[in-house]
Amino acid sequence: MKTFEREFASWLGVKHAIACSSGSAAIHAAISAIDPEPGDEIVTTAITDMGALTPILYQGAIPVFADVDPRTCNVTADTIRPCLSERTRAIIITHLFGNPCDTGPILALAAERGLPVIEDAAQALGARWRNRRAGAIGRIGCFSLQQGKHITAGEGGVVVTDDDQLARRMFLFVNKAWGYGDKTPDHYFLALNCRMSELQGAVAVAQLPKLDDIVRRRIEMAVSLTEQIRDVPGVLPPLCAADAVHSYWRYCLRVTDGNAVGLAKALEPMGIASAPRYIRKPAFQCEVFAARRTFGKSQFPFTLARPEAVDYSPARFPGTFAALDAALVLPWNERYTAEHVCYIAQAIREAARCAQGN
Repeated sequence: MKTFEREFASWLGVKHAIACSSGSAAIHAAISAIDPEPGDEIVTTAITDMGALTPILYQGAIPVFADVDPRTCNVTADTIRPCLSERTRAIIITHLFGNPCDTGPILALAAERGLPVIEDAAQALGARWRNRRAGAIGRIGCFSLQQGKHITAGEGGVVVTDDDQLARRMFLFVNKAWGYGDKTPDHYFLALNCRMSELQGAVAVAQLPKLDDIVRRRIEMAVSLTEQIRDVPGVLPPLCAADAVHSYWRYCLRVTDGNAVGLAKALEPMGIASAPRYIRKPAFQCEVFAARRTFGKSQFPFTLARPEAVDYSPARFPGTFAALDAALVLPWNERYTAEHVCYIAQAIREAARCAQGN
């Protein structure tokens, strides 16, 4: 495990990498490191895995959901700004599908307010913004090694930083806050056992040298598909900023005629799997948020929230609903060949014609 941490930090270009049990554990360690007070707010996105949100609640903080750019499904500085308050403690940006957020304006906004930026780069191994690897841009970066990611140890995660104090706090958090190596170790604060096993670490060490080539192949084939479907009516390929590199955990189409479900059904007989919407509904419509089902019947920490922070009225999230309505997510793999990609492009072209005819 220590070997993997050292080699991952070197690959990413950061001082500290702490291996842990999952991507969710990485987010939890990051939230613990900034140590929010109960009722503090952390701005994030509603288009993400629940494992990136529940750690905020477990640490007594309030997730405040920013809207997204419907074209990229990512938060932006403009969508984050209205969510900030005197209680805001941090900003989490999720590089969805491997497509980096428009990070520059977000970093400028965070610096203006004195807020740390936490990157959820679970889907963005190998992605870049201005020649910096995703996850090494903000104060803390979080990664997943779950079985569906670019590389995997079956399960696992990594949390990274250049900040010595944050690294110390995150190391302690994944080790039950026990000070391994200290002269008089103790359990210094409330924390969990989120360690990565040595077996997972050994698997991860073996996978890491393959990562750059995996990302290169995914990008190469994705660029080819984009060129081949650029003129298909009603379908837009992923949009990546000119100063960023998309690493294509998934390939997300935007179906502009409102018929993503129809296009998915038309692709199915051709053997092309796809997922309309990516997730069924925004996170804030799930019961943990909508019904405030947290700790017994206490509804904590929602009982400490400002009304504006937990206002989930759909009118406040036009980009989020538009993004989900138009999203059609294709699985992606570095073993796709030019022949596979040509077939996928032809299938999309034919399916678009069929879907528009229905």
